[in-house]
Formats: sequence, C-alpha cells, structure tokens
Amino acid sequence: MNVEVSTPLLGPRPIWPIEIVRGRNDRVWCADGRMFYDFYGGHAVALTGHAHRRVRRAVARQMRQLIFYSTSAELAVRNRAVESLVQRLPPGLGQVFFSNSGAEANENALKIALKLTGRNRLLAFQGSFHGRTLLALSVTDDPALRDAFRGLGPMVDFLPFADPRAIEEAAFDSAAAVILEPIQSMGGIRMADQVWYRRLIERAHKNGCLVIFDEIQTGLGRTGRWFFAGDDGIVPDILTLAKGLGSGIPVAATALRADLAASLKPHDLGSTFGGGPTAMAAVLATLEVLDSEHCIARAESLGARLAAGIRAHPEYESLGRGLLIGLRTQGPSRLLGEQLFRQGFLVGASRDPCVLRLLPPLTLRERSVDRFLDALDRVRPS
Repeated sequence: MNVEVSTPLLGPRPIWPIEIVRGRNDRVWCADGRMFYDFYGGHAVALTGHAHRRVRRAVARQMRQLIFYSTSAELAVRNRAVESLVQRLPPGLGQVFFSNSGAEANENALKIALKLTGRNRLLAFQGSFHGRTLLALSVTDDPALRDAFRGLGPMVDFLPFADPRAIEEAAFDSAAAVILEPIQSMGGIRMADQVWYRRLIERAHKNGCLVIFDEIQTGLGRTGRWFFAGDDGIVPDILTLAKGLGSGIPVAATALRADLAASLKPHDLGSTFGGGPTAMAAVLATLEVLDSEHCIARAESLGARLAAGIRAHPEYESLGRGLLIGLRTQGPSRLLGEQLFRQGFLVGASRDPCVLRLLPPLTLRERSVDRFLDALDRVRPS
C-alpha cells in the first residue's frame, strides 16, 4: 500500500494514502476529515497516546522556561528524569546515558562493549533490527540495508533466534557482546521461552561477553510489565530504550551496570542534544502517566483481550505479549492490513509476510479494542 509522493524529501515513502493532521489518544484524523484508530502508534512511539494532556502541559511548561541546554550545565529536570527512570529499571542497571534515538542508544551500548572488553566481534540474531547507524546496522539482519557497508564495522555472527543449540555452540569467548530484542518486532513478533534467555546470559557471562537487551519496543510497559528484563534472573548488562520514552519527543537511553559505568571515562559518551530539558520533561511526564493511569496493567489486560479475540478466528494466530501483538495470517498479511485500513484501522507490517503488528498506545480504550475485533469479524481477505 506504499504511496508514491513527488517531493524533495528523502526517505521512506508513506505507507498509507492519507495525510494525518491531528491525534488524540488512540485515534488520528486526516486532512480529508477521516478518522482512524491507531493500532500502530507511529512505530510504537505513541506510548501514552497522541497529544496526552499531561505530556503536552509538561513540555509546554518546560519550553516556556528553557527549550534547550546541553550537558555542559546541570539541569534539575534531567536529574529528576534519570532518578525517575532508574527507579523503574531492572535491578543493577543504575547508570543511564540519554541520547536521541534507538539507533544511537544501541550504538552507544555496542561502543561500550567493544571498548571495555577489547574484543572486535559481536553476536546478534537472525531476524533482528537494531537501527541504521553504523554499529547498529552491523547487527541488524537485513542485507538490503547492511550490505553496502559490509566490512566497515566489527565482525558479526548472526545466530538463529530462540534456538537452544545455537546458544551452546556460539563463540561467546571471542565476542564483546551479544545483542538481542527479547521479542523481535520487525522480525514478526518472535520470542523464546524463559529458559533460553537465562541460558543465553549464563553462557555469555561465563565467557566474558556482555549482554545487551534492546528494549526499544518491549520496554516501558508494553509487554505488561515495565521491562521484559528483570524477572526470573533475566537481567542484561546493558539495556536500551527509545520509541515511547518521550511520548513522541525524540529521546533515548542506554542503561548499564554501575561497575561498567565506573570503567568509562567522562568523555567516552557524548551527545549535544541528549538529555536536553524539553526531552527530559517529556520523559518525566510519560513515566507519570504510565503510573497514574495504570498503563502497564492495561497493556496486560487489553493485550489478553485482543489476543483472545484474534484466536477466536481459526485462520489467525496471536503472537507476542501485552500490547506487542503479532497477528499471523495463513496467507499474505498485506491483504488483511489493507482491509483493516478500509475499516478505519492503522496496523503495522513486519518482515514476516504473514504477520501484522499491533502496537497501540498503552492508553488504548476498551471500546477501541471492541471495534477492532468487530472489524476483524467483518474482513475476510482472500
């Protein structure tokens, strides 16, 4: 359904033939007056919905006081934001560096691992997506994006995801880090069992290899808990965040263990715009909304409701956890996506041609879930 648009603007073409002009919670409106239920969230960014009043007010208040200053000066709002985030992070991940995007957060995580271990090899997984900067792209399993830059980064081994045998045979002893999305989103909402994650961490640590969890989509409550990491002894050495961290204001974070942070020099990490006051106000407001509106519990309960409604159709399968949902079809999912669009719903594709992604806001309303399931009853793509 990609739309060709004549414009000097470079980059991907629009997915849908619409111009979005306004958003409110889980809905967006177009220039022609049409309304859509947003079950895509602009790549999972609209974590607290579109134009949440609390986020809008916090950002506007901060911009009236100080739009920007760099890390050259102390900022009270930055200190409050990092303290608020650390309180919610898995145990042991008590040091945070702010940047601007998920790719940058992963770039910093990988740089830290390469620097501190002195090794020049990385491990990643088939089906992964970690970003488009050089190091992040080197561990992204997409030859169409990566091959033009082959040889410019470290050596990378791509392992089969969720394969126990691959974990036992992987060369952790020569790798600086292994990086993974706990649930592969672009790869088709793929996840492993808890034993696999624990064994991965155990094997990596035994061989001096750091573990990086890319929680850019799984973090901040989307899976029905604050982070995928943290339970059952599944805690990485470094964790990255972005997407919904600022409810649409660009901001990212790289969190790491205190002992790793202590090994870094003050100027090993840097970012002109990272940790700016406007972004930090958005982070604080986002975390407050997630708490005050019980968004994590909502992600769990409404995710279960969506999954059950999907499974009620024998031709569909529900994948994932919370409000990170894959809708697997028996044929090309693009056909279902187009019919849902005509019914007034925005959903995402994946690199698996049979899987659509549902990434709605955590402020999703129950009636929007019901209307989506009603629409699913009506469509029957051939």
